Amino acid sequence: MSSTTKIKTSELIVRVNLDENNIPTEIHWKATDLNKEFEPVKAFMLALWDEKEQNALRIDLWRKDHTVEEMKIFFHQTLLTMADTFQKSTGEKNMSDDLRDYCFHFAEKMKII
Repeated sequence: MSSTTKIKTSELIVRVNLDENNIPTEIHWKATDLNKEFEPVKAFMLALWDEKEQNALRIDLWRKDHTVEEMKIFFHQTLLTMADTFQKSTGEKNMSDDLRDYCFHFAEKMKII
């Protein structure tokens, strides 16, 4: 990399307020490069790949007022985006389509469609 190449850096910041039982009551996030204030969310999932250990690390948080119905929809939408990401990153269209088929089955079983 040349000395004139600029490297852009962004930080994702997640703030979590907890009750006396360490259950999230508020979750806010922001990305430093978006120049926005913290945005509230009801649930948060982060998956990281540990190259050294060759395994996935996860952080899953949801507010105590996040309903079961909202969680069903959140999971359905997250699974769909995972299918898209898997196809973009691997080119595996057939397997991604299989995952999308499962997402439709999931949505039917959860009665969200």
